[in-house]
Amino acid sequence: MLKELVNAALPVKILIMGVLPAVLALGLGLGLAFSKKTGVITFLLYVVGVAVSTVIFKTLPDYIQKGGPVVIVLITLLILLVTYVIERSLTIGRARGTKPIPVFMQEFREHLRAGNVTLAIEACDQQKGSTANVLRAGLEKYLSLQGSNLSQDKKTAELQRAIEEANMLETPLLERNLIMLTTIASIGTMVGLLGTTIGMIRAFQAMAHAGAPDAGELARGISEALINTAGGLANGIGGIVANNYFMNKVSQFQFGTDEAVYEMTQLLVIGEK
Repeated sequence: MLKELVNAALPVKILIMGVLPAVLALGLGLGLAFSKKTGVITFLLYVVGVAVSTVIFKTLPDYIQKGGPVVIVLITLLILLVTYVIERSLTIGRARGTKPIPVFMQEFREHLRAGNVTLAIEACDQQKGSTANVLRAGLEKYLSLQGSNLSQDKKTAELQRAIEEANMLETPLLERNLIMLTTIASIGTMVGLLGTTIGMIRAFQAMAHAGAPDAGELARGISEALINTAGGLANGIGGIVANNYFMNKVSQFQFGTDEAVYEMTQLLVIGEK
């Protein structure tokens, strides 16, 4: 009878432990990526994350629950980490634009080589990515300088200034929330260490009893310490790996944008000649 009850409750446990946090992280990640009210979404993320972590904690095996309430904090941090990873993935995906960048750049080059700046701007509008936005700002500035009495050097300086301003607007969008990944990695490690310390205190208290030490309390304290150590390391390793991965993606993206800007400038200069 007991075995049947356990088997009947198993799907519910799987739902709570696996599906629920995944859906939560995905939903809030979408909210952070696409909503303009990121402050509200972030607040909801923290509140709901703690609530869901508490529910998950109650469904975990007994040996993990022995880690104590610190495990709830570690689960919350893990949900936050997954949420920010989803948000960064979606945001960087949107920053690439509707087409692969090499395909877009091929069309962009063809328009500029043909001297058709208007079509190049339309291509940027259709692309809707960070690189396209920077190039579009440069082309619009280029058109506004046409027919002016400025020297070629001053025109080039104005063009570069417009491109730099557009780049400065796009860069924060690419780097947003990366600090959260490193913060979660640091806090997760420290929280895990706190749980480890609490567990070791419990273990030493069990050893300090007069006469024979309480073996049960000793084992519980050591178990609590190791479980929190594992949880802290999971958050720390995950946060560091995710941050380095996305930092590398952002660097590659910025390098590609700089290359595209240089190529556009060269084509415009050749067109002027």
